[in-house]
Amino acid sequence: MATQVHPPRGMRDFLPVDKRARERVLRIIRDAYEDHGFEEIETPVVEDAERLHAGLGGDNEKLAFAVMRRALSVDDLRAAESPLALADLGLRFDLTVPLARFIATHRASLPPVFRAIQIAPVWRAERPQRGRYRQFMQCDIDIAGEPGIAAELELLAATGDALTRLGVPDAFIRVNDRRILAAALAHAGVPAEARESALITVDKLDKIGRDGVIAELAERGVDGEQLMSTLDAIRDGEQLDGFDATVLDDVRVLLDASVGIRLEFDPTLVRGMGYYTGPIFEIAHPDLPFSIGGGGRYDGMIGRFLGQEMPAVGISLGFERLVELVELPDSGAREVVALLVDKAVEPAAVLAIKRDLVAAGQTVRIQRRTKNVTVLLEQLAASGATHFAFVRPGDAAALLEVKPIG
Repeated sequence: MATQVHPPRGMRDFLPVDKRARERVLRIIRDAYEDHGFEEIETPVVEDAERLHAGLGGDNEKLAFAVMRRALSVDDLRAAESPLALADLGLRFDLTVPLARFIATHRASLPPVFRAIQIAPVWRAERPQRGRYRQFMQCDIDIAGEPGIAAELELLAATGDALTRLGVPDAFIRVNDRRILAAALAHAGVPAEARESALITVDKLDKIGRDGVIAELAERGVDGEQLMSTLDAIRDGEQLDGFDATVLDDVRVLLDASVGIRLEFDPTLVRGMGYYTGPIFEIAHPDLPFSIGGGGRYDGMIGRFLGQEMPAVGISLGFERLVELVELPDSGAREVVALLVDKAVEPAAVLAIKRDLVAAGQTVRIQRRTKNVTVLLEQLAASGATHFAFVRPGDAAALLEVKPIG
């Protein structure tokens, strides 16, 4: 008995019909981003291990796939302090770290304000579950070199346009600012050494609820009631004694602007990446319990590689979750003709027919005619073929009787 052969755990194959659907979604996203003035770049799938583990990727660094150095000896293996000591490269776990390196590498060739598109696969050693894979596609846009809120407005407008074109009108974007969180922590009296861990707990609000957050904060020695009350007051627009309300200025600008998608202020939004320095975003949908994208401002990252400060902000669409939400008609209303070839027909004759049909603008697939033509046509239709024609000895393209399938 033949054994089943599957792709590696957390990774997937895509049949032609699925691949076409994914490409349609990607094409719409790419076109929307390009219409908003962003330009596509490409970076290697691997980066130097030291760069991937430079403290910029948060918990994702722990999920990076390492690539072992070549020609390691037994002594090297024995002397290694950790597995990472044996690696000089790693698969990228997101597209932000590669972008920062790309800009540092090519700064002299780029405009002062650079608008980048990156649409490419990334890899994380996740525990696979619904909507979470070890290899998945990210769709990023970033603006580097613009320090003002104008960059955030551009990103949100391009994202809103892409989601509108995809037919996801109910999506909305939750907005916050890391500076608001920092001010709230200080106002609530959270000790400086406990603030980062307190944010990690607040970030679990959707999973463990308000009571769970307060309880976990208490375990960390933080007055959770006070912190959550402070965040509630900020959301409700209440005046807080000693609270610097200027940290709300950028969020107010965003909320007052028309960017083509609904924005919702959420002062409990954290986003897990520690490199965020200003406004942060999370794309949500009322029908889904998880986000379908996110991002924020990360002014300190590129400077780590460039040697001088450069402001930057980006947002990423969670493509794997988004593609399950989108229902697009098959734009392939094109004719796809399947030639069902008799066994006696010479291959050169079939090729001549195919070339004539392709030259006339047809999309052509060749299939050997089988005894059960009905089953064959069903399979062809499922793969996107719309028409068929029998090819017998002596036939030419002009003599074929092309019929619709079904």
